[in-house]
Amino acid sequence: MSKNPSFVAIIYSIAFKIGSRGFDGMKKVMVYAYTHFNLGDDLFIKVLCEKYPKTIFVLYAPKEYKQTFKEFNNIRLFPSNSIIVRGLNYCFRQFHIYSFFRRLLAKDCDAAVHIGGSLFIQGENWRDELKNTKEMRIPNRPFYLLGANFGPYHDNGFYQEHKELFKGYTDICFREKHSYELFNDLHNVRMADDMIFQLKTPAVQVLHDSIVISVIKPSIRKHLSNYDDVYYRKMRDLAVFFIEKGYTVTLMSFCEYEQDDEAIETITNLIPESYLTKLNKHFYKFNIDETLHLIAASNFVIATRFHSMILGWVFHKPVFPIVYSDKMTNSMQDIGFDGTYTDIKNISALTPEYVFNSIDANLIDVSIQAQNAEKHFERLDEYLLERGDTN
Repeated sequence: MSKNPSFVAIIYSIAFKIGSRGFDGMKKVMVYAYTHFNLGDDLFIKVLCEKYPKTIFVLYAPKEYKQTFKEFNNIRLFPSNSIIVRGLNYCFRQFHIYSFFRRLLAKDCDAAVHIGGSLFIQGENWRDELKNTKEMRIPNRPFYLLGANFGPYHDNGFYQEHKELFKGYTDICFREKHSYELFNDLHNVRMADDMIFQLKTPAVQVLHDSIVISVIKPSIRKHLSNYDDVYYRKMRDLAVFFIEKGYTVTLMSFCEYEQDDEAIETITNLIPESYLTKLNKHFYKFNIDETLHLIAASNFVIATRFHSMILGWVFHKPVFPIVYSDKMTNSMQDIGFDGTYTDIKNISALTPEYVFNSIDANLIDVSIQAQNAEKHFERLDEYLLERGDTN
């Protein structure tokens, strides 16, 4: 491809018009999120768009997200996996211009929100990820970081470079005390409980002989690379135990991309065939409401996924957490949860009887957290409501 500036300008102009089309004068906010069909992260987007129905949210994500958010009229989705977009991005990489289409869309927005949970985990390529995060900023526009926790990290440089970046943000609201205390000397840093606490409980009939077990594939996380077998066998033991007690068990996947689906199939293959009539499998991808209804209709949640723990509490269920990361421990401490749980690294010692006894012991009232979670949007309220987004 010839490095012809006029050609670049033409392509830029065409793409800019595509990105500007159909907004009808409404305020536009660029949304940066983890768009891999993870229920927790998709719920963040859902909460954001429901709260500000008169703001247009621009989402650069796989085209399949149109199905996930089909009921929202205020989301403009630009497919990151379309042939045209991928081709444009490839062409501009030849000029050392990266994330071209995303940056183009952002340029046409009034503000940006980076929303999500575990957004700042130090990996091997953290400097590349930091560069990508820096490129999310829109010059001279407000930038909000909402819902995140920071870490784990092991390099002080990782912490210091992010701290320097955060100084330029309009507002940062972490979801747990540990992360907040790392940066609370910055004037723009706040904290509130996880924003999913503010979800309303669906109107469903509770099935008193039904439990949900949310599962993961441990080994996709480096620190749990050797835990697949023991974890899968223990999930099998729990499922068999509860089925023998007369329960229907639903194994639930929150994220196909992170191989929860594979975990379900592996666990299912370990369960004797005679038990399978009382075993259901649920795979989240596009079906937010269906997944929420299943959790709300259950009697008990065994939670490996962080947001299965949160959703269980929100829907007034006893929850037995299987802790696989500090974010779970930190949140449990923040809300004062004193029920029973286990760390995944100690799961070999877990007995089904111990989990079963949690049904009567692990209820917790999170009404205060539900109110506090709304504080995530205090500063964004000041910006958007001032500009006319009132319900």
